[in-house]
Amino acid sequence: MKRVSSFFKSKPVESTLEQPESDERRVQPRFTAQFRSTFSGNKQEGQGRTVDISAGGCKIESEMKVEQGAKFECRLHIPGLDWPLRVDEAIVRWVGTNSFGLAFSRMAPDELVKLTSVLTDLERDE
Repeated sequence: MKRVSSFFKSKPVESTLEQPESDERRVQPRFTAQFRSTFSGNKQEGQGRTVDISAGGCKIESEMKVEQGAKFECRLHIPGLDWPLRVDEAIVRWVGTNSFGLAFSRMAPDELVKLTSVLTDLERDE
């Protein structure tokens, strides 16, 4: 598999765990990235741009309106991979203005291996 880090800039996104007013619950490091994503479920289909990613989920910028708790199948079109990374089920954890956060809840073992490799490349490229 090609290293994907050369296709987009990445850096860890700082967590705000030390701030008591924050409801930040993330335990995995997340990395800034920009690649196309598509998602479908709940009689909806959409596309967007993944702007950060971790082992547990991602943030997607999209014009499509989604609701917290909705479940989607996602495909993350990561440069350097032969096929899009497939997440069998992701749950919308939060909704913002033109963006939302997904928690990955079900993924095939081989897709998880690909995700881990992508994250390793991103971390190595800091």
